[in-house]
Parts: sequence; structure tokens; C-alpha cells
Amino acid sequence: MATIQKFERKNIKKENSKFSALRTTIETVFYGNNVVRINSLAEAYELAKKSSGTIVTDLPVFRAEEIGLPSDAKILLYNDGVVTGRYAKGRVVIGHKDVDEKKYTGIAREAAFYAQGKKLYYAQAYIGLHEGFMVNAHLIVEEGYENTLYNWLLNFQTKTEEYQAMYQSSQVLDETDIYVLSLPNYIPQGHEKGLSLFDSNHNSLLLCGMRYFGEHKKGTLTLAWEIANRNGYVSCHGGLKQYQLKDKEYTIAFFGLSGSGKSTLTHNTHQDKYEIRILHDDAFVISDKDKSTIALEPSYFDKTQDYPMEDQANQYLISVQNCGATLDEEGRVVLVTEDIRNGNGRAIKSKFWTKNRVNHMKEPVNAIVWLMRDSAIPPLLKIDNSVVASIFGATLATKRTTAERLDSAEEMEKLVIIPYANPFRTYSLGQDYHKFKALFEDGTTDCYILNTGHFMGKKIPKETTLHLLEQIVDGSISLESLGKLSHIQYAKIDGFLPNMEEENYQAAWENALNNRLQFVTEQKGTADELPEEVEIELNQLKNQVR
Repeated sequence: MATIQKFERKNIKKENSKFSALRTTIETVFYGNNVVRINSLAEAYELAKKSSGTIVTDLPVFRAEEIGLPSDAKILLYNDGVVTGRYAKGRVVIGHKDVDEKKYTGIAREAAFYAQGKKLYYAQAYIGLHEGFMVNAHLIVEEGYENTLYNWLLNFQTKTEEYQAMYQSSQVLDETDIYVLSLPNYIPQGHEKGLSLFDSNHNSLLLCGMRYFGEHKKGTLTLAWEIANRNGYVSCHGGLKQYQLKDKEYTIAFFGLSGSGKSTLTHNTHQDKYEIRILHDDAFVISDKDKSTIALEPSYFDKTQDYPMEDQANQYLISVQNCGATLDEEGRVVLVTEDIRNGNGRAIKSKFWTKNRVNHMKEPVNAIVWLMRDSAIPPLLKIDNSVVASIFGATLATKRTTAERLDSAEEMEKLVIIPYANPFRTYSLGQDYHKFKALFEDGTTDCYILNTGHFMGKKIPKETTLHLLEQIVDGSISLESLGKLSHIQYAKIDGFLPNMEEENYQAAWENALNNRLQFVTEQKGTADELPEEVEIELNQLKNQVR
């Protein structure tokens, strides 16, 4: 079996590093007599369907029985209140600087005491869809949040006979199972906007005051990515697809925040110009040994805004959150999928949304693309040096979206640096830096940057980005050196030509590099301090601007 759930009695002791105060507090709740175990997806569906406030639409679930649902299953809608996005500032990680472990384990014990007086629902699922990497995960939610449990089971892999057999033969990991305790109605003092309390060294998470399903999805993935990082994989918040060309396969990965085009580029069919296989659009891992890849989730958690009710993509919805409902011309309850009620309407789509979905690719990754929204960057750059390639991943500049709960509207417009487009990382940044650098070092994995925002104030059309992507795949892209900048080339696109002799453009690049240098400086003396070569290389680039 892949991860550890049971212990020999002689090993149940304080000296065993698999135990900690927070993990033990969380796991203990799972054995209470107030806990109801949900053993199948069909059972979770019936529970969610009957939960107060659930809207049972008249829209059927496509190929429901193949997913594990009743043949007559309908798409369910459940809405939150004012919060419809993740709250990054609510994340606290045991072991990080200035985190008082004694204080937070006390908060956890109070939360556990609260949980003792509530009816709780418990389910299990697998994270990872191939024998090379599988983790057993446990979730508890309090009564009233049955839809959260249902969505979690839809998002990850339920324990079917096929996957139980796969798990039994999967790679053995010296890791404990993941435990997630969710108490949306419990608000700890000092955390009125919610608390996500991680003990990532012990694969456990306490969620307090967090209704939004995305907290449960990304919280679980945070722990799975931590496990992957410790066990020979590069943890990836991105999308990956493979083009089946005449004489070879071409595998490409896209890294970007929600709203950066990650899912759009992953799922785009290029009008069927290519035969394409898709691994996933959000969560996967890359092997340190051979650059093969494994998807972590079977389903997709997608924005509904881009798909009006009549769009054919909506036939693959299974469950929907934070959207409206209305009646169609025949009086049937249907969805208002566009963001009229609120921003960041979301849905879980089944694996059937993608025609050629796979869970594992043995072929190595040929290219990694950083998706950015830095106005100094032309529509496409190619980086031909492993250090510079990893640096630009470590200093990935983008903008936030409604997928996050922000304290002010101004935060939405700020250019922010999110290393490797993964705001969920709990291990040190240097580990990702070295792992991605290693992917580029042998010269078989190329690095590109696609700007999916604005170039010097001018919006870059989606069609331009897709055309550039096709040129990457076909090997037909024409590149030129970007001024004197070492190891950086750009694609010539009419209307988006960089002029490194122009004062304003030089200033834009200096500003972009200064932002990155400031970020690197801010990490000094912390767990996220980067190697000295990062600062040296950025300063060299800055000196080459003029």
C-alpha cells in the first residue's frame, strides 16, 4: 500500500516522527461515535441531494453510472454567501517562521471539542491516478456541508475496485495518510475570515470557517504536493497536454494562476488540427528520474463564466457552486452559468469533457511554459539557460482573479510574484527552484514564457497566443535575441515588437527585473531564500538592458 494508515502498537509512541500534536488532534476526531462514514459516491450524492438548500436541477449527469452515480442523477447546485474564492491569508503552516505551534494546537483542540457535539460525515479518496504515486486521503465535514463532501469525492478518486487494486500495487511511500478536518461553522478567535491550519510534515489540515469548496480541494492538493516533493517528484500547479505528431509526441506543460489561460491552453483543440492527449489542467507531478507525469485528479474544477447555458461543454457538469438558477422555456430548472449572481462561479466537470484523457504519460516533458501578465514581456519569450529558466519560474509575475478572496479591489490589479504559479506550496522555495532547474539542465526540456495579459498596454489576443503555441509544437517558430539580454529570445509578432533601444521599454524591463530582485531580497533569511546565483543572474540581466 502507498501510505501509512495503521501502526504496530510498539510504534505508537511520542518518539515516532509520524505523530505530532496537530495530526493526532485531527485524526482522533475521525473515530468519534458522532461520525457517519460515507462509503460510496452514490451515497454521497443522495446525502447532498437531500441537504437543506441544495438545488436539484433538471439537468442530467452525463454517463452517470460510469462515474459511480445513480443512472438518473441530476446536476446539483449549492451556493455559498459573500465568500466565493480562496483566502490565502488564512493559511497557517506549523513549522513556518513566527508560527506558534502551541497556540495553534490549542486552537485545534478547541475545534475538536466543538466537533464532538456535531454530526460529522467522513469519506476517503485517493490522490494520484497511477501506481507511481497514490496517496490515501480522509475528509470529515460537519452536518450541513454534505455538498462539500460530495464535491471532494467527485474531485478526487473514489475507492472503486479498479483503484483499490491499483493502490494495493502502488509505490510504497514512507508517509502517513492525509487527514482533513473541515468545520465551516467554527470560527476561531483572531481568524474571523477563516483558518487553514496545515501540518504539512504530518499530512494533516484543519479548516475552520471555510465554506468555499476550493479550500478543500487546494488544501488536500497542498498536502499531496508536499508528499510528492519529498518522494522524487516535481509538484505542479498547471496543465499538461501531449500532441501526437507524425513522427513523435510533443508534451508541453503550462503553469499559471487561475484566469491566466492555463485551462484554456490545455483544453484547446486547435480546431482538431492535432491529435491531442490531456493529462490534467490543474494538478499533476513530474518524475525527477525520467520526466514522466501523473495526474492527481480525475475531474476538473472549472469556471462556469466562459460557458453560457447553451454551450455543449455544460453537458459534462456534475456539480455546481456559486451560480444562479432559473427556468427554461419548458419550465425546467437550469443554471445561470455566467457570473451574474457573483464572481467565480464554479463547477466540477467529469473526465468525459476531454476526448483523449489519460492519467499517466511515460514520455518526458518537452516544454514548460510560464504564463505571465508582466507588461514588459512580449507575447512569447524562449529561455535557453536552465538557471534563467528556473529563475523566471521562481519569479512568475501575474495578477490575481476572483478565484481568490482579497481584502481590497486594488489587490486584483497588482502585479504579484507567485513562484511556479503555486501559491499552495508549504515546503521551501529553493526546493522547487532546484527541481525545475534540473528539468531544464539536460537540454531536452525547453522553457517558454507566454504573456497572456497586456504588452506595454496593448491586450494580447487569445488567437495570437494559440498561434504561437502551434508554432512551438510544429517547430516553426522564428526567434530573435531580445537586445543584449543573455539567453532570452522573442517571437516577432506584428503589433507586439519590443524595442530595446527605446527608453520607455528599457525602463519597463528594469522595473520588471527590479521587482524580481526585490522579491528575492525579501526571501533572504527565510525558509524561501534562493541560491546566490539567482540574484547574480538577475543583476547581470539588469545590466544588459541598456
